[in-house]
Amino acid sequence: MGRAFEVRKAAMAKTAGAKTKVYSKYGKEIYVCAKNGGADPDTNLSLRRLMEKAKKDQVPSHVIDKAIDKAAGGAGEDFQPMRYEGFGPGNCMVIVDCLSDNANRTITDVRNCFTKTNAKLGAQGAVSHMFDHQAIFQFAGDDEDAILEVLMEADVDVTDVEVEDGKVTVYAPHTEFYQVKTALTTAYPDMTFETEEMSWIPQTETEISEKMICLCLKSSWTCLTIVMTCKTFITTR
Repeated sequence: MGRAFEVRKAAMAKTAGAKTKVYSKYGKEIYVCAKNGGADPDTNLSLRRLMEKAKKDQVPSHVIDKAIDKAAGGAGEDFQPMRYEGFGPGNCMVIVDCLSDNANRTITDVRNCFTKTNAKLGAQGAVSHMFDHQAIFQFAGDDEDAILEVLMEADVDVTDVEVEDGKVTVYAPHTEFYQVKTALTTAYPDMTFETEEMSWIPQTETEISEKMICLCLKSSWTCLTIVMTCKTFITTR
């Protein structure tokens, strides 16, 4: 029984630690979004999207409210978004989006991530031109024509609609995020989105070796671990 208790205790501690990191990540992002665009989600659409995403990831309401109240009060840390670009293992292209209150520390940490995996940190704009910033929605379905018709009738600019394995995926310019969501939820009130996000989509892809993939994953994990509130988008050219 003692051994089982220790195992259960360790598992609970690990889960609690993971949740704390997620809460902290969303807290900082919501704080910055509310501080820069206003604390009212009805007028700050980016904040509303982030709040909805946080709730979907089971972030408690008090964490969200605390971040918004902190931003509304004008106090707290001065977090700034930062973006770094470069070439990873196998010449794959990497975009690292960070949120930090110390630019010097962050660039040092990011550079170390690249150096440890024999990657190369590039200049601003070195690889981002090879990505499209897209709004992505995925949900259950198999009729892409009906979905496309709904979006066209709502005068939404759509990049692509794909159907695979009973899932419909809609791609649109990131500026059309709320137009797409509004059109779909209006036409299908009971629709549940499995994915609703804005992300960087590579324009071209190339297969790389298993060894290079392992290095890519190692580079991503290192960045995620070291850099404060970091998102890493990796693709290959």
